[in-house]
Amino acid sequence: MALFDSRKRHNPPTPETALPGREAVMPVPAKHAVNGNPLRGPFPAHLRKAVFGMGCFWGVERKFWQVPGVYTTAAGYTGGHTPNPTYEEVCTGRTGHSEVVLVVYHPTEVRYSELLTLFWEGHDPTQGMRQGNDRGSQYRSGIYTFDEAQQAQALASKAAFQEALEAAGYGPITTEILPAPPFYYAEEYHQQYLAKNPGGYCGLGGTGVSCPTAVTGA
Repeated sequence: MALFDSRKRHNPPTPETALPGREAVMPVPAKHAVNGNPLRGPFPAHLRKAVFGMGCFWGVERKFWQVPGVYTTAAGYTGGHTPNPTYEEVCTGRTGHSEVVLVVYHPTEVRYSELLTLFWEGHDPTQGMRQGNDRGSQYRSGIYTFDEAQQAQALASKAAFQEALEAAGYGPITTEILPAPPFYYAEEYHQQYLAKNPGGYCGLGGTGVSCPTAVTGA
């Protein structure tokens, strides 16, 4: 994934200064390129949703679709003000969005705490507005929750992982943990990108610190 000038992103846009976006939703394939399940809802009622931002969404999506119990995944944008943004708009820093992955999962087959462990260990959550060499607010770390239980587990896991990181010499976690804003699907070519392009770019890199998940719940 291309790198962009992070100097444009020190001042996040307000609703008034953000790019206007559009009403039309982004067209995406009907089915997941790896598992064949629907990419867009409504999803079966027994499934649950989670949204994570860990940097470039190409590698993040692959991490989660490989988890047994995950029904479908999708690359997208959230956390900003611009409705239905394009990738180029997000890269300007003038939408306020971050690159994220929607994870739809069977809660009886994989626990939310397991997804949180993959999230914390799969990237460096102390880097602020970047992830590795990818710089800009769209690469910030984030957990976007769908109910009070997810919010509580996310906050508890953050506190536990912060202790583990500090013991290993890392600084404060910069991950934002918020009730899930609207999720906007990314363009078709971003969906399951590394399945279609196995040699494609993946900028993910963890800290090597294990996340103590006993406090995160079910």
